[in-house]
Amino acid sequence: MKDKITNIRIAGLGGMGVLKASLILSELLFEEGHDVKKAEVHGMSQRGGSISSDVRFGKKVVSPMIPEGEVDFLVSLEPEWSDVHKVSMKDGGIVISPADFDASKLASAKAINVAALGVLSRHLDIPENRWLEVLEKFFPEKLHAANEAAFKLGRNS
Repeated sequence: MKDKITNIRIAGLGGMGVLKASLILSELLFEEGHDVKKAEVHGMSQRGGSISSDVRFGKKVVSPMIPEGEVDFLVSLEPEWSDVHKVSMKDGGIVISPADFDASKLASAKAINVAALGVLSRHLDIPENRWLEVLEKFFPEKLHAANEAAFKLGRNS
């Protein structure tokens, strides 16, 4: 996986954890030895508007922005935003959304981003324990159990 560039776009609405998910993913990929670049597009994100974050990784990544038609994985935290970003996907790209897991089983709706990362984790060659270690760095201890459960819900769906 280190020889090619993998492109992941995380999209949703402001307050859904798009940026937190991209930070977690970028940190994990960096710790796994990849060159990682990240870029965000903020709409009216502070008021619930659209937001997306591009994460690119591989042996050597030059630009943080994903070229049009090159998205390998679209992680859409708000299902209706999937259509907006599908035009940017490459043939055979994978869309991950809350439809891929039972969001009603989440302890908090705020953990939808972590559950979506759990689904994404099934497609990346990184051990589950590494994901969980990095997740712990980004949340206070009182949220560790809930986020681990959300991640496993997505991963095991």
